[in-house]
Amino acid sequence: MNIHEYQAKEILRKNGVAVLDGRVAATPDEAEAAARELGGGLCVVKAQIHAGGRGKAGGVKLARTPQEARAHAAALLGTTLVTHQTGPEGKEVQKVFVEQGCDIDQEFYLGMVIDRATARVTMMASSEGGVEIEEVAERSPEKILRATIDPAVGFGAFQGRQLAYGLGLPKDAVNKAVAFMRGLYRAFSESDASMAEINPLVLTKSGDLLALDAKMGFDDNALFRHADIREMRDVTEENEKEVAASKFDLNYIALDGNIGCMVNGAGLAMATMDIIKHYGAEPANFLDVGGGATTEKVTEAFKIILSDEKVKGVLVNIFGGIMRCDVVANGVVEAARQVNLSVPLVVRLEGTNVELGKTILAESGLAIIPADDLADGAKKIVEAIGA
Repeated sequence: MNIHEYQAKEILRKNGVAVLDGRVAATPDEAEAAARELGGGLCVVKAQIHAGGRGKAGGVKLARTPQEARAHAAALLGTTLVTHQTGPEGKEVQKVFVEQGCDIDQEFYLGMVIDRATARVTMMASSEGGVEIEEVAERSPEKILRATIDPAVGFGAFQGRQLAYGLGLPKDAVNKAVAFMRGLYRAFSESDASMAEINPLVLTKSGDLLALDAKMGFDDNALFRHADIREMRDVTEENEKEVAASKFDLNYIALDGNIGCMVNGAGLAMATMDIIKHYGAEPANFLDVGGGATTEKVTEAFKIILSDEKVKGVLVNIFGGIMRCDVVANGVVEAARQVNLSVPLVVRLEGTNVELGKTILAESGLAIIPADDLADGAKKIVEAIGA
């Protein structure tokens, strides 16, 4: 789950990370009032969407008066902001964050991720602040500094000093940097975050270190421990089909193809998508119904797939171990009847109660195309849609 900049900064503030004062606003009037509350002087109006690259896309505006802040908010709210992370469809700006201005001396990058290679949390820093870290990695990988953190020990002061000196910070800012990094690590670990990024981290002309921007993402599997973070979820920023799937505990990710996929098990789902591509077509989604799906869940999964206008055909690929093939068959038949199925449907079943499942499909009266194995199913659905 991702959250907005203003929400991430609140989490950082609670953990001792220095951030500027700011207010969130949903209307131009609120933006003007926020600017007045912040002193009425220099402030920044920032579009709040779940994507980076807002500044380059025109989503960050400098305002010198409350009236300017109001004008910038009016120009941003309700518009669609397109950045390198949103894709061409962009995201609608529904809120802005009005934040104090500051005198920037230098900009840096500071971030935290879970490094799958080392199975540990890693803090990354770079002197190339304000630039996407992917660009830095491609152009100047030597400018990315890393500190791998032992979970039994936590983030060490020596690691903070190494990163601070590596960034070229002045000596009187090193201890501030160590405290800043410790606060970031605390915010990351205690909230079960999967990603935290401060870009840019700025050194002001008065010698302070501040998080000028902030992004955080969280491990969905740990959100049951964090009711306060769950409340920060903004479903308007998410794919509506993925939101609907989450209500039924379905793992759904929308893709760009035209063959809908319903599979049980992440590995089998990946294999299914691969073999669809092998036969010359593209999957429209990743959808794992899980090992203990009910008829209701299968029905809802099928509806979500067919709600995608790009879907020209559906491949159901089930290997029933814990999950019974007759449950899947009943769900598929029920959903197909409810949505008046009008696209080709290929079903491959194998495993527990497979014969009963096949009988249910055969006696349904629906135009369901049976498949003997995965390759047969992929080949039949590709041929059925004329890809």
